[in-house]
Amino acid sequence: MRLFWLRSLALLTLIALVTSACGGAPAAPGTTGGKGLPKAPEGTLLRKIQDRGKIIIGVKYDIPTFGYLNPKTNQLEGFDVEIGRAIAEYIFGDRNAVEFKEAISKNRIPYLQDGTVDVILSTMTINEERLQQIDFSVVYYVAGQSLLVPKNSPIKGLADLKGKKVGTVKGSTSEKNIRQKAPEAEVSLFDKYADAVAAMEAGQVDAVTTDDIILYGFVRQEPDKWQVVGGQFTKEPYGAGVAKGNPELLEVVNTVIKAMKADGRWKQIYQTWISKDNVPEPPPDDWRAAMQ
Repeated sequence: MRLFWLRSLALLTLIALVTSACGGAPAAPGTTGGKGLPKAPEGTLLRKIQDRGKIIIGVKYDIPTFGYLNPKTNQLEGFDVEIGRAIAEYIFGDRNAVEFKEAISKNRIPYLQDGTVDVILSTMTINEERLQQIDFSVVYYVAGQSLLVPKNSPIKGLADLKGKKVGTVKGSTSEKNIRQKAPEAEVSLFDKYADAVAAMEAGQVDAVTTDDIILYGFVRQEPDKWQVVGGQFTKEPYGAGVAKGNPELLEVVNTVIKAMKADGRWKQIYQTWISKDNVPEPPPDDWRAAMQ
């Protein structure tokens, strides 16, 4: 039954993508006409989600451009949030049939493993170590690690970090990378990137490091205060996380992301949340290819 359901979904995906490629209006994820998916087999996580009537997705709350709880509107917004709503719309025919929970770097994988959330969309880099613990979707974005510093900082790159205090987040790939790339820097760990930036503003750290697109979100908020320096010194392919043993849900997430890349919605949310200028082509599906 599970195999039949997966094959049926794969066929629907192929039809949607071919229709989109031919210039038609695809019956693609996000345009289900209010009907949603047929019921998944009993006993699957996807069926549990359908019976519950909503999908629970873990996102960041402190990352402008990707997952941000806007204090002015009290609404979540950003690239990851838009993908999450598209998944909800594909499953239920209703983009609001989703509950977002805050997922910081150190609890993203535990939240999947203990069932707190169904999916993680939280600027999470795909790598071999994490693939031992959870499954990942196809790549939906490729970032690169860099440095955020005050406007008047003498720090211009990794070579300037000797003896400096650098803030980053516990449990992130950024922590591992900065220890390798700048072994003579003193690394300070925080729960959230916003906490690290606040510490830099208070003079407690000299720089903050993580993926450049996250750092540019802080520059976007306070362009007179911060700047991104040092260029990209890693490549970070982002994927949506799903607990192992849930091929139906993983196939749904992949279906949505692939369709968004094919039908133009990926570029639309890029323009909305990242930049209206120099909009790139969507990244390749395979994370290894995305790192080339």
